[in-house]
Amino acid sequence: MILKSLSLVNYKNFESQSFDFNEKINCFVGNNGVGKTNVLDAIYHLSFGKSYFNPVALQNIKHDEDFFMVHGDYEKQDKPEKIVVSLKRGQKKVIKRNGKAYEKFSDHIGFLPLVIISPADRDLIIEGSSTRRKFIDSVISQSDKGYLTQLINYNKVLAQRNALLKYFALNHTFNADTLEVYNAQLTEYGTVIYEKRNAFLKSFIPIFKSRYETISNAKENVDLVYESHLSAGELPALLAESLNKDKALQYTSVGIHKDDLVFQIEGHPVKKFGSQGQQKSFLIALKLAQFDFIKAQSGVNPILLLDDIFDKLDEQRVTQIIKLVDDENFGQLFISDTHAERTEQAVKQVHQSYEVFRLRGNA
Repeated sequence: MILKSLSLVNYKNFESQSFDFNEKINCFVGNNGVGKTNVLDAIYHLSFGKSYFNPVALQNIKHDEDFFMVHGDYEKQDKPEKIVVSLKRGQKKVIKRNGKAYEKFSDHIGFLPLVIISPADRDLIIEGSSTRRKFIDSVISQSDKGYLTQLINYNKVLAQRNALLKYFALNHTFNADTLEVYNAQLTEYGTVIYEKRNAFLKSFIPIFKSRYETISNAKENVDLVYESHLSAGELPALLAESLNKDKALQYTSVGIHKDDLVFQIEGHPVKKFGSQGQQKSFLIALKLAQFDFIKAQSGVNPILLLDDIFDKLDEQRVTQIIKLVDDENFGQLFISDTHAERTEQAVKQVHQSYEVFRLRGNA
């Protein structure tokens, strides 16, 4: 799968800009603030229908403009594909494939597989469990349509159950039958999600460990540990046990919405015991394992975005990463960097064609 060209209109700092891409390596270079990361984010937007960096959709519209549009021309399995994502103030976002709008955005997820490696990934280590759950869900969803549907359904029922618990508290009332309806639905969706997360991690963890070993040349042991209430028992029993607590808290305290993925190095949390270099290697191994997994599931080379990693890693690690993509197992690569010479030096070490785009301020 190849992104052949990209057009941006009123997207973040770009008024109007078009790019024609090399089918292997594309580098965006320039000073901070010229929009390098914004181009990568536009490519991400075409795959996921949203920004990687800014969840507030309206803030992706250029200042004082009424809309944005991102248009990508792809070639996937020898077929041309046109994807357009657009948003107008006061209206809903629209995603179109070959001129036809999707009714459900979830139908588009996984069609254009993509992996991004960015300094923002550090949130996976320092933020709470919801960030790591989103990572798991993002990887599984790109190859399993049913999973995303189960997740959406689970979250709807969870919101309804929480609203009911609040209603009980406000009105000093309780109805076990009504609550049981939601418990049954949470169990139905939650059990499937738990089983799929568990199965995914059994496949994913060995890939991750192998990638970490390659990137870091390390002797230390790393691991990913899946923590879930459902490891200790079935959801109906857990909900029954936590009923009094849930009534007091006015929300659902057990379930797959509390799952976590613990990052470990030598049996200890990488957040506390990993050096900066180890943490960076950990995150890159995680993302490259994501690439490997999605490729194996979809049969398509995901697009790989490397955002500003040169500023966050020493040159030896960067060289190792670039060399990792110097084979036919990788597809198209997009890199952003502040130093044109550094980027060219790195990509010249690989035996692939490349293009360098020099960005110079307001587009």
